[in-house]
Amino acid sequence: MPTRVTNTILPTTMVGSYPRPRWYRQQLLGRDIRVAFKEAAYEEAYHDATHTAIHDQEEAGLDIITDGQMYFDDYVGAIGSFCWYMYERIHGFEEAKEPHPSEVGAPVRTKDVELLADWGGVINSGPVKRGPMRLADLYKIATRYATKPIKVSVGAGPINLAWHVYFQHYKDARDLSFALAPIFNAEMKELVAAGAKYLQIEDLGAWLPLFTLNPDDYKWIADVIAQCIDGVKAKIAWHFCFGNAWGNALTSLFPKGYETVLPFYYHLPIDQFVLDFANRDMAGIECLKALPKDKEVQIGVLDVRTSMIESPEQVAGRIRKAIAVVPPERVYLSTDCGMKPLPRIVAKLKLKALADGAKIVRKELA
Repeated sequence: MPTRVTNTILPTTMVGSYPRPRWYRQQLLGRDIRVAFKEAAYEEAYHDATHTAIHDQEEAGLDIITDGQMYFDDYVGAIGSFCWYMYERIHGFEEAKEPHPSEVGAPVRTKDVELLADWGGVINSGPVKRGPMRLADLYKIATRYATKPIKVSVGAGPINLAWHVYFQHYKDARDLSFALAPIFNAEMKELVAAGAKYLQIEDLGAWLPLFTLNPDDYKWIADVIAQCIDGVKAKIAWHFCFGNAWGNALTSLFPKGYETVLPFYYHLPIDQFVLDFANRDMAGIECLKALPKDKEVQIGVLDVRTSMIESPEQVAGRIRKAIAVVPPERVYLSTDCGMKPLPRIVAKLKLKALADGAKIVRKELA
């Protein structure tokens, strides 16, 4: 069975990013944090913002927290730094935001095409090489302020990064993804050496075969993830996100549900699959009846794509639907995606509803 991070049943957590405090206006703009932090005001502000994000989560009552990813700049798509933070720090990518590949020649400017156009594309002009991602440095900062266990978000991953690329060096997404895998493996091992025990891969690549319409792609995608986590001695989760741009689910990009893609990855040495369900009112949860007994799920029971704050009883109702399918000892409770696009007060109140909803169901189980 996967290692438990806390003895609490139905532990609560969130997917990586938290809203930046309004006073935190500094932007890395591609700089190595060890360069940016030479400016005393930036280093102080970053520490304070990280402390604030952690305090909000702990005060809301979460059992496992994240650092809030205050290293995400205010880029395109609201969470554009999810990819751009990596592109800017892995050698082999150009700095400029190009038109997104999906918008070039698009016959119709649909909502999803417009949102991807806002996100932008990037040119891969040379061989990729590990640069100053500094995930271990950022984790060490978070440990100064956290009193609860920390889950570290590691992303965007190799396949996800390959979605937005013009290939001038590597021939295609597969070729680039395999080249990126050792970079992420090195970062994850460095995190474990720094003391991290719970890592969550934020790679939407699981969905890629739905676009290529080639079922053979599932195998190489699984092989890339296997290379990323090879030899990483930590609890490993993998987030299967439905997309999030300015709080919008990219619905037309994900035409099918988890029942289509999950079975292709059950064989991987992943401890936990992280799945969005709240934004679809738990539709499709029955597919998890097929979840192998050695796997856990981290279920999204908070819809982060709306500013409406759920009631604890509403959250409890979603939890009940989840544990009717998967035994509660194998269920963690979370947000559907990162919370960066939300107002901070909304994010904090949603997290409190998550914690309070979990308490309702724990009492019922007791």
